[in-house]
Amino acid sequence: MAPRRPDAAKRSGGARAPDFRSSAARRRSSGAVLPSVLTFLVIVASGGLLLMIEKGMLSGVETPSPRGSARLDVGRQHTGRRVAAGEDMESQILQDIRNRTMASMCSQKNMPHSLWSLTPQQRKTLLQHVLVNDEYRFLYCYVPKVACSNWKRVLKVLGGALENVDVKVKMDHMRDLTFLSSLKPEGIRYRLEHYFKFMFVREPMERLLSAYRNKFGEIESYQRRYGAEIVKRYRKNHAGSPVAGDDVTFAEFVRYLLDEDPERMNEHWMPMYNLCQPCVLHYDFVGSYEHLERDADFVLRRVGVPPHVSFPARQAWYKPVTAETLHYYLCSLPQKLLRELLPKYILDFSLFAYPLPNTTAEHCRH
Repeated sequence: MAPRRPDAAKRSGGARAPDFRSSAARRRSSGAVLPSVLTFLVIVASGGLLLMIEKGMLSGVETPSPRGSARLDVGRQHTGRRVAAGEDMESQILQDIRNRTMASMCSQKNMPHSLWSLTPQQRKTLLQHVLVNDEYRFLYCYVPKVACSNWKRVLKVLGGALENVDVKVKMDHMRDLTFLSSLKPEGIRYRLEHYFKFMFVREPMERLLSAYRNKFGEIESYQRRYGAEIVKRYRKNHAGSPVAGDDVTFAEFVRYLLDEDPERMNEHWMPMYNLCQPCVLHYDFVGSYEHLERDADFVLRRVGVPPHVSFPARQAWYKPVTAETLHYYLCSLPQKLLRELLPKYILDFSLFAYPLPNTTAEHCRH
């Protein structure tokens, strides 16, 4: 049975087209748009082109018009912050680039085109990562290390399990949440066709480094389960002595990833593509970790949640992965390891319009 359709007036949070007030504003925005355009050119020249060459996709490729109907408003957000015209234009250009890139690459015969064309393992992974809210009619595919804990807090508030997003409780990542995998096929089909679908993405290597630092530097269960095995497998001089797994190097972690099947990886370092299958779900909006506050506010407005429900602020203890930190770790890797690692995540770079990292010898010297 299809879920009850909410009152239309309550859900009328559709976004308006940007309203730029002057030609001066348009001129100021052009400088902000340029990096996104350059990003697209880099992707076409590197990641996306490499993948298409490898899969023989270049013949007859056409670029469809962008599918996305989700457009960011220029106006007041939940936080009260006003979005600048140039900032909004840059975000819209990035959305269009992502939509065009995904539409073009996903249209190829080699790519999956429906949920039921996936292998059982692929379908299981996807359905276990899509969260459902029937009251506000949306589906959210969560990607670990891309603010998914905060999004789960929002869903728990909307479902009445939490009073507000700032309640100090240990996050249970399974309880009081509805997963698409728990529904029958007819319920899944209905929601895929009628609900607003979104996901959030992050620069692939930054996400990978965040997972490494968090899981092997702070979480004992991951050190015992994965760290100890990595040390035994890749450290020649461990000499059979007891291994705690709390001193895994980044290079050892990368060697482990190279030997792993992307479809069977732990979710914290599984490619975003494999987790959320954008060629199958056709997301209405793909937000980014780099513009988390703005994009999260847009989604909350778009699905029509009450004004008092806002996206949580980052915790005071949170330590972001800076550009300098990422530069240090990537440039510390042997070049051979990095060249082998990037193809594992090439669909994440290509589909979501992230440039491949610059790790040339000259760049790494600085």
